[in-house]
Amino acid sequence: MKILVINGPNINLLGLRETNIYGVQNYQALLNFINESAIEIGVEVECFQSNHEGMIVDKIQVAYNNFDGIIINPSAYTHTSIAILDALKAVSIPTVEVHISNINERENFRQISYTQLACIKTIIGLGFESYRQAILFLKQYLES
Repeated sequence: MKILVINGPNINLLGLRETNIYGVQNYQALLNFINESAIEIGVEVECFQSNHEGMIVDKIQVAYNNFDGIIINPSAYTHTSIAILDALKAVSIPTVEVHISNINERENFRQISYTQLACIKTIIGLGFESYRQAILFLKQYLES
């Protein structure tokens, strides 16, 4: 089972950006956590991060016939990107949306998620654990 993990803009700045919201661990720590979780759960993951909407759309399109599931933290594009939504709908790969912070307890504009419309589940507010829970959910979903 192969899962693509996509992270959107500014996730590469973890540990620097709003540490009161996102914590002090950096992006490499997140990648390590995701990879260790995947090994523990027994799936293969590939991680991808981009600050550019088109590159995220391209990666979703390339995932077609190459990945069994997608985990996506679209970051700010969650609230703005119809293009990412349309790409997820087009490939029809089971997708889980994750967020490190609880977007429902933040600014009003962050409570709108376009990408959620193409996802089978959304996991928010658990920090890095959101990713592990998403991997576990996708594995169980794909095996059933």
